[in-house]
Amino acid sequence: MLLNILINGLIVGGMYALLAVGFALIFSVARILNMAHTAFYMVSAYVIYIGSSMLHLSLFPSIVMAIFVTVILGILCFYLFFDRVKEHEFTVMIIAVALASAFQEILLLIFGGTIRAIPPLAEGFYDIGGTNVSYQHIFAFLLSALILIVLWIVLSKTKLGSAIRAVAQDSEIANLMGISVRRVYVTVMGISVGLAAVSAAVMGPIYMISPMMWGQPLVIVLAAVVLGGEGSIGGAVIAAFILGYAESIVVFMVPGGAFLGGAASMAVMVLVLLVKPEGLFGVLFEEERL
Repeated sequence: MLLNILINGLIVGGMYALLAVGFALIFSVARILNMAHTAFYMVSAYVIYIGSSMLHLSLFPSIVMAIFVTVILGILCFYLFFDRVKEHEFTVMIIAVALASAFQEILLLIFGGTIRAIPPLAEGFYDIGGTNVSYQHIFAFLLSALILIVLWIVLSKTKLGSAIRAVAQDSEIANLMGISVRRVYVTVMGISVGLAAVSAAVMGPIYMISPMMWGQPLVIVLAAVVLGGEGSIGGAVIAAFILGYAESIVVFMVPGGAFLGGAASMAVMVLVLLVKPEGLFGVLFEEERL
């Protein structure tokens, strides 16, 4: 059982981290509380389904198409909605919830409420110490880890990363230094929803897809971002793994735990925040969020 918890927590935490980082990134840089983040994840999952099951494309072209469509949609939403009111965080949050609801209703109108499936990128199982782990779960973790490493390299070692960090720390000074703040915002929005699209590629085949699938991941993402510390990307990653392990412990050790995983994550978040209201890394990342 211990091995099951270790493996499942690692895999689930990696997938949650991929979603949470995208949310934390756009909030840290542009102060946009994008409550529609997991709705973009949902849209991407349905585009993959359309490509693989309706257009009869192979899975890889379907994923590429989904990432392209989701990034374009995210950038359009930024220009049409978020960019106009980004100084008003509460207004942005309300608009984002409205967008997520609109995406949900459109998908319900087109596909109905039927639960659908995306074919896995890798079929079969691998035995790890007597525990069968699907190749799709292994692929999901490895891809999540690779993308998080690449993102860290981009943010810490490239000129684009330097511009993003400068804007996150002080957008007015960054603008005086000649950095196009609006361009950085658009770029970060594209990266953020792109991460949501990749999350759909690795999580979609594991979890069934439906027009209501954006709600539960949003709760986990918010918990990871709040638990990690406001605007802290590194904190969001660590918090995602903590929540992944908390969920795995409950699932494997508590009768009926499969229905209590989300509640366990919320309980961990609340307990930590009661002791450290700013989050695990709120103080550490207060001056430098990236």
